[in-house]
Amino acid sequence: MGVFLMVIFVGFVFGLILNHFLPLLFLKNKKLGALPRGSFGYLPLLGETLAFLNPHPSTNIGSFLQEHCSRYGKVFKSHLFFSPTIVSCDQELNYFILQNEDKLFECSYPKPIHGVLGKISMLVVVGDTHKRLRNVALSLVSTTKSKHEFLTYIEKTTLQILDSWKDKKQVIFCQEARKFTFNVIVKQVLGLTPEEPQTVRILEDFLTFMRGLISFPLYIPGTPYANAVKARIRISSSVKQIIKERRRNNIIYNNNYNICENKNINPQKKESDFLEILLGVDTLSEDEKVSFVLDALLGGYETTSILMAMVVHFLAKSPTAFEQLKVEHASIRSKKNKDESLNWEDYKMMAFTQNVINEALRYGNIVKFVHRKALKDIKFKDYLIPAGWKVLPILSTVHLDPSIHSSPLEFHPWRWETQMQDQTSKKFTPFGGGSRCCPGSELARVEVAFFLHHLVQNFRWTVEGDDQPIAYPYVEFEKGLVLNVDHFAL
Repeated sequence: MGVFLMVIFVGFVFGLILNHFLPLLFLKNKKLGALPRGSFGYLPLLGETLAFLNPHPSTNIGSFLQEHCSRYGKVFKSHLFFSPTIVSCDQELNYFILQNEDKLFECSYPKPIHGVLGKISMLVVVGDTHKRLRNVALSLVSTTKSKHEFLTYIEKTTLQILDSWKDKKQVIFCQEARKFTFNVIVKQVLGLTPEEPQTVRILEDFLTFMRGLISFPLYIPGTPYANAVKARIRISSSVKQIIKERRRNNIIYNNNYNICENKNINPQKKESDFLEILLGVDTLSEDEKVSFVLDALLGGYETTSILMAMVVHFLAKSPTAFEQLKVEHASIRSKKNKDESLNWEDYKMMAFTQNVINEALRYGNIVKFVHRKALKDIKFKDYLIPAGWKVLPILSTVHLDPSIHSSPLEFHPWRWETQMQDQTSKKFTPFGGGSRCCPGSELARVEVAFFLHHLVQNFRWTVEGDDQPIAYPYVEFEKGLVLNVDHFAL
């Protein structure tokens, strides 16, 4: 019996090793070119994944990429996320990959991510489904970003957050930023305010969902991953209930509207949030609408709050940038009446603010890399990218490349006075690129800009300790970015 078990164990180990190196033995199109140099590592299935994911400051590329680029060049092969992989730290290849979505490459996130986000999340679907969801997202953003109600609510939420700081000497900024972004996005997407019981329940489930999204994907009851999957189901149920109530209210509204119209009475104003517009979209199924709402909550919550934290962190280290930012916003405020709200025209005047945001995105690297898969054998320069292999364009390496950006390891917003800010630029892809470029990026910029408008005119701050953004590869401040704040009246 012992010998039999030993044979099975040896066979299992041999099978893992064979599976690990098998892709190197059966390349069909060697005539297209040679594989890039590199290493698969020695761990079956995992390969070099653990070393690749080793945490490091997001303002540098980390030891793994540094060593591999030095040894193999900017394009190399590896074995990551249970798959043979081509890793690209090359500007031209990254651009080629991002611009050929659904032609030569497709989105290919690890299966456990699908389990948390859902199979019809815009972040993981491909082809026509992704196009339909993305078109709806772009339409919603374009009709929302300059709306008076949206801009006013951002400013109102900003003032509420900052007002709570006035008697404090310290704040944990990441907590404050997440509070701000959640309150904004849950209002914009679902029409809910922070005080409503539904908002509290959704936030509790959403925090559980977020913890599981970045956890080890082990589906055992009680683990963060399993809890996240269950939390997503509960959030979906909450959203479905909100949709049901909204449809019922719309029927009542329409009946009342007809009555008011007959009696020449001005009817009550209808909701104008994402959900209201989404309900009128015929191209999406009910489940796709629910999933879309979850994607909007996720994108509007985590990414925007980390961007806010990075901007505040870098400004604390750059008093010159802080002073110029303060002058810009004081100039905008001087042209307005007391307590007059900011508008879209004010936003378009925030030129240096955009430079600061761009530089925080470049230097801080919220998105280190994206997951893609080759749909066919592809030749790029002298390299072969085999069909079915994972392809990882590393966005941060281009942002921090000294041959592309001068003094890349310095926070220098003034570089954007002369550099192109085009989102499709080869050397600046903070929100991805091509057809999968983040559709909500402009909304994030508006929220950060409006928050900064009031922050720099009311507070100075320093960072407590040596906290910095760390790439896990998701970006987080280890200590939550504790700020020593000093309030001054205008």
